[in-house]
Amino acid sequence: MPPEASAVPAGAPPARRPAGEAEVATPPRLVKCVVWDIDNTLLDGVYLESAAAPPPANQAMAATLADLGSRGILHAIASKNPQQAAEHAAKVTGAQFAAVECGWGAKSDALARIAADLSIGTDALAFVDDDPYERAEVGAALPEVLVLAPEEVAEAAGWPEFGAAAVTDEARRRGEMYAARRHRQAAARAFGGSREEFLASAGTQVTIAATSQQDVPRLHELSARTRQFNSAGQAAGEAEFAAWIAAPDHEVVTVRLRDAFGDDGIVGACVTSHGDDGTWTVRLLAMSCRAMGRGVIGGLLAWLIRSAARAGAQGVAVPCVLNERNVPLRVALTGAGFRAGTGPGPDATAASAVFRRSTGTALPELPSWLRAPDAPIADELRQMLARITGRGELAGLPADAPLFGEGVSLDSLTGTLLLREVQRRFGVDVAGTDLNLDALATLGTLASFIAEQGGP
Repeated sequence: MPPEASAVPAGAPPARRPAGEAEVATPPRLVKCVVWDIDNTLLDGVYLESAAAPPPANQAMAATLADLGSRGILHAIASKNPQQAAEHAAKVTGAQFAAVECGWGAKSDALARIAADLSIGTDALAFVDDDPYERAEVGAALPEVLVLAPEEVAEAAGWPEFGAAAVTDEARRRGEMYAARRHRQAAARAFGGSREEFLASAGTQVTIAATSQQDVPRLHELSARTRQFNSAGQAAGEAEFAAWIAAPDHEVVTVRLRDAFGDDGIVGACVTSHGDDGTWTVRLLAMSCRAMGRGVIGGLLAWLIRSAARAGAQGVAVPCVLNERNVPLRVALTGAGFRAGTGPGPDATAASAVFRRSTGTALPELPSWLRAPDAPIADELRQMLARITGRGELAGLPADAPLFGEGVSLDSLTGTLLLREVQRRFGVDVAGTDLNLDALATLGTLASFIAEQGGP
């Protein structure tokens, strides 16, 4: 058992609830990353005091590393040691560490840097160290961190804070995905162009698709783990997702992300209801922090707005709990043209606002790397034509309208520009496919040709 409150050093977090007391209704915070000390914690000995050979791994800690890693929990190191000690610890434990902080500063500062590097809150960290002073220092500076001694780890692994055994592919591969994240960030720093240019050069692919029942475990996990991009501010259960999927007046989509550095799998979910009042209401919008800075939330919101407009909805409403953690989501909504107002929020017990956007204003462009089956190719071709020719009326062009006949009257220049845009957006080289003139007869035939060639 963890020590009683009276035995905990001053400044450490309060002891856990003693056995026999009433259960607390508030769900436990989930630990996303365990930060480990090295000496007498990951290793059976002190690295810098080993003369002939570095100390071996502590086998109990190595087993816990593997167990928690299989559940999708990340590992990091914060140690007053040289970098070589972390490399040795990784080798002998066989673990993959998402972040490493080696130095002689305060451990609490190291934990804050690790959380920032991983784009998670410090309240999603656990800290394991054999030194009571270091545990007390972290507990005093970061009371939201779950602080443990090595001898407490085996029992703590069964606590609700550490979740259940992994049931999703994303959970099993989370360490691998964070390793890919480091490579991606290094490449982005070395890239000389804009963020959008880097995303394109990295082969970014965002796919929005209808949800199946097989996706439900991952969607529940996603809603439970994400806080920065969670409109409801809390987890949605598997039964709740299953009911939304089955409801005829609801639409549930998943968002998948991949690029040349790796496949992140399902990183987002959006649940909307379509009422008779002409408004699409987002019941839940959740996005993994791994998608931050990669254009995913902006692409999803652009697709959402355009889909609502295409269906004849007058606007989109996103009820959103207001807390200090989901500021990034609210900033993204504001950037996409949503404005906060009053109205019923997703949680009557929390401060809430409703972010609204009309579909009557200029619709946002879909990123070239976004794939959404519900965004018809013909609609995008209309937008291309309107933009290339400078004629806004072409955004409403009928599918059977001749491209080179009266009404559109493409010439060689605008035709070349259109084909260039088609290749950029859909990856289909119409000119390189023996330039089938039948495909260019009408807007509809061109859209069908693109679809047959595999785009989007």
